[in-house]
Amino acid sequence: MANKNTIVDLRSDTLTKPTPAMLEAMMAADVGDDVFGEDSTVNSLESKVATMFGKEAAMFCPSGTMSNQIAIRVLTQPQDEVICDRSSHIYLYEGGGMAYNSMVSVALIDGERGRLQAHQVEASVRPYDVLFPQSKVVVLENTSNKGGGSYYELDQIAAIHRVCQRYGLSMHLDGARVFNALTETGHAPVDIGHFFDTISICLSKGLGAPVGSLLLGSEENIKKARRVRKVLGGGMRQSGYMAAAGLYALDHHIGRLKDDHDKARRIGQMLGACTMVERVEPVDTNIVIGTVRGDVQDFLGQLRSQGILALAFGGHSVRMVTHLGVSEEMMNMIEDGLRAVRA
Repeated sequence: MANKNTIVDLRSDTLTKPTPAMLEAMMAADVGDDVFGEDSTVNSLESKVATMFGKEAAMFCPSGTMSNQIAIRVLTQPQDEVICDRSSHIYLYEGGGMAYNSMVSVALIDGERGRLQAHQVEASVRPYDVLFPQSKVVVLENTSNKGGGSYYELDQIAAIHRVCQRYGLSMHLDGARVFNALTETGHAPVDIGHFFDTISICLSKGLGAPVGSLLLGSEENIKKARRVRKVLGGGMRQSGYMAAAGLYALDHHIGRLKDDHDKARRIGQMLGACTMVERVEPVDTNIVIGTVRGDVQDFLGQLRSQGILALAFGGHSVRMVTHLGVSEEMMNMIEDGLRAVRA
């Protein structure tokens, strides 16, 4: 039962901590020097994830930002252009990394809750001209963070892939929460893997590992990626301790993501009943976004005083994200807390 000192942290699913069983797996890991390719646990993780998505190879990275940025570096040349949604993480929340690391420009699309449509991608492809940057890569984010956890259906991805084939464009998947998407669509990782040249997946969000992401692709692209990772300072040593957490998460935490989604939908209903909330966006996976009447900081402050942490999400919006650290007792706290909020 939650006590008066319990903090319910809904700011992000990155706030999870390793479970006792995950910690045991980490401490039992067989490790070596990963830069020399001698960490057997890292090698096992890379092989497992590559096989899951039907890719030839994978590379363990400290963060999803790094794996995304390495993918763009590998797939582009300076003066190329990347096509992505205006709200995408790779554009908004990675410090201008595409310009800094790869010297490319960005063509922004106003998608639907962060999701692009094939006809929008086709309209954004530039004809070859020395006046223009060269369209080179399309990035999809699945699920979409700013889109409130919205996800792509397989036929939507396939339609965009056909456009990319027509114009010779590469595709990168920012799959930070791709397992949340797959939990809802019912597809296997390999079902979407073959559409993308590179894929980034995150282990430290809903899967609950303390750190780590992977970049997947062809043997050739991952070979290039390892050089880029090294120059960015991402070559780790006995990183098998972290990789072991990822292996444990893949074996034990994918199936439980449905529970996060169910809790998020319940929070969406609670949020909608709050007198200070004007609108709640559709809740597709584990992210809940609401629009607040009045001052967002006042709303967050009232929740904070009751031990509930949420995140300001631009304008009058707030975000709440469910994860394995949210218990049923905490759900009762959230319900009571939202009922107590007053304008």
